[in-house]
Amino acid sequence: MKSYNIILAGVGGQGLVLTTKILAEVALKAGYSVKTNDVIGLSQRGGKVWGSVKMDSEVFSPNIAVGQADFVIGFEPLEAYRHCYFLRKKGTIIVNTHKIPPIPVMFEQVAYPEDIYEKLDAEYELVKIEAVEEAMKLGNVKVANTFLLGALASRMMIDKSIWIEAISENVPRKTVEANLKAFDAYFEKQ
Repeated sequence: MKSYNIILAGVGGQGLVLTTKILAEVALKAGYSVKTNDVIGLSQRGGKVWGSVKMDSEVFSPNIAVGQADFVIGFEPLEAYRHCYFLRKKGTIIVNTHKIPPIPVMFEQVAYPEDIYEKLDAEYELVKIEAVEEAMKLGNVKVANTFLLGALASRMMIDKSIWIEAISENVPRKTVEANLKAFDAYFEKQ
């Protein structure tokens, strides 16, 4: 059983808590011991949120040490960059390319960094996904995170049927079909 340490990073309102829950259920269904952690702080004011998921044969804490994550899922590019220090060398960072500028950027106090992808690509396996734009093509922007899950699942040794079951059980019933299409788009692409 291969262990996995996963960091999720984004902005309030992007569905990070639901995505963490789906990941935890995937791990449980696959027979892992799993621990999760969500740090939501000022999420309702557009602040940063992040979480962790650890899965192994036995897990005692949800905390992931610096340099020990196998994956970072970035729901927003700047938040992905802010959390990349958790990744091990040559770890994988999966990034939704849709920018949500933080307040200092909106008030033009600082500029949004334009070299994020170059820096990430130099040190890690970088997977960029235009998740919001692709979700809009499916008619539901709320399935954006499922594209990220598809890309993650294609890199993990957990049976696809388990992912499909966990997604189907946790997303709103009327969005199951669109979520499964989004999942397949990047599960099959990799």
